[in-house]
Amino acid sequence: MEPPRRPLRLAIVDDYAVVVAGVASLLAEERIEVVETEASLPVVTDVDVVLYDTFAQVKGDGFDLKDYVRDSDAKVVLYSWNLNADLIEQAIRAGASGYLSKVLTGPAIVDALERIMAGETVVLVGDNETSVGGAGDWPGRAAGLSPREAEVLALITRGLTNQEIADRAFLSINSIKTYIRSAYRKIGVERRAQAVRWGMNHGFEVDEERKVDPALRVRPSWDRP
Repeated sequence: MEPPRRPLRLAIVDDYAVVVAGVASLLAEERIEVVETEASLPVVTDVDVVLYDTFAQVKGDGFDLKDYVRDSDAKVVLYSWNLNADLIEQAIRAGASGYLSKVLTGPAIVDALERIMAGETVVLVGDNETSVGGAGDWPGRAAGLSPREAEVLALITRGLTNQEIADRAFLSINSIKTYIRSAYRKIGVERRAQAVRWGMNHGFEVDEERKVDPALRVRPSWDRP
């Protein structure tokens, strides 16, 4: 009789603690053990998978996956609403082991992660985007902002221009302007400076917070096999 498999050990990474908490909550009932969560910090524990949530990321073109796995053998999987084919190809080419849409259910995510651990490269884009009431959590949700509106507002708060946001999100400038207008209406502002102030006061500043399972030893890179 085979011994039961241990749960898959997962670290969740995003620049916003509320986003990390939302993803952890989505996976709470699944065959998975979330042993580390962090915002704006590299992973330091010995995990199987780093689930990298791409909410409002402002890093340059490409993904420096080494920032997240240090010297471990952890696999990096991107988790995003942005399902542009060029962006997915870029991530896989950079060494990501998977790219998962935020429309996926918890069981679908776990199944994909188990396939990835078995050696597959898994890309699951789902049938729809999460712009209409996606799972998890994000800054501004209490104000009625959709995930995309929140991401656009987060990037505005972090100083990006409309064109920079459009380039990063692989959307037209007109689409970005539409999201901005609807976001401004919901939060009751008219100008960019007002939107930035609102964002700074409502959870759109980048967090630096780490939570690690105290039972799991944090291993420096030189202690890894």
